[in-house]
Amino acid sequence: MASLSDTLRANVVLYGALAANLGIGVAKFVAAAITGSSSMLSEGFHSCVDSLNQVLLLYGQHRAKRPPDAAHPFGYGRELYFWAFIVALLIFALGAGISVYEGWKHIAEPEPLGSPTVAYVVLAISVAMEGGSWVMAMREFAHAKGDQGWWQSFRQSKDPAAFMVLFEDSAALVGLLIAAAGVWASHHWNRPALDGWASVAIGGVLAGVALVLARESKGLLIGERAEPGVVAEVYRLVDHHPAIASVNHVRTIHTAPDAVFVAISADFHDHVTMGEGEALIEEIERTLKRTLPQLSSIYIRPEKREDATLVAAPPA
Repeated sequence: MASLSDTLRANVVLYGALAANLGIGVAKFVAAAITGSSSMLSEGFHSCVDSLNQVLLLYGQHRAKRPPDAAHPFGYGRELYFWAFIVALLIFALGAGISVYEGWKHIAEPEPLGSPTVAYVVLAISVAMEGGSWVMAMREFAHAKGDQGWWQSFRQSKDPAAFMVLFEDSAALVGLLIAAAGVWASHHWNRPALDGWASVAIGGVLAGVALVLARESKGLLIGERAEPGVVAEVYRLVDHHPAIASVNHVRTIHTAPDAVFVAISADFHDHVTMGEGEALIEEIERTLKRTLPQLSSIYIRPEKREDATLVAAPPA
């Protein structure tokens, strides 16, 4: 299970990103009103959507901590995955949608631009604040990934709060650079429509990020197995028990970011009696939970190898 310090670090990242986005969003709207910049307006909506996303992730974390009950015997941990999927949809529908709409509107009917000085000041402050939030998210993700590669860790991560904030902050920094380029180009060439194209480009970045996050959230929502290393360790511990003739299969599914349900089909030696088998199963469960504390629920089924349905070759 995740330690208290891990949970606190994850919450600090979410609260830090929320505070940064709220402050930056207000400043961007003020700058957009003064300068008439479409890209600044898009960035303002982007910050508001990101703020809403952090609130939803915090709400999802709170709801996921509810204890198991009769209706949900494995708990509510996967509710966090539902809210993570909603966050991805909001980034696409609101963040990308509004940015593209505002950009196209300013391309079709360009508005005279005011002094860019306010926009540059707000962009500089935004980069500093977003950069601070990004560093916090990067450090948390680096701590969680361990020795894995960045992309591999992202694909195998079961905690959407860890990687969603990092992706959002990365998209925000890219969006700020595009907005700055749009403001500069529109004034340099005296073509306000260029700022609208910058807004469209920001929408494209958000749409790409939203699609990646939606894909990962969908996989978590449907149900993903534990990391291969966890599955291999379960197989090894059970297979090495002297009472086990062979392990037929090990099936796992995450019921929360830090909780795994595992079902094991094992062929016991013929000399093991029913009474001995019950005691042995309890012993194996204790060993598994002691070695792999993330295993929240363990089911071991004694089954002859020839009767078992093999869904995959056992790990090497």
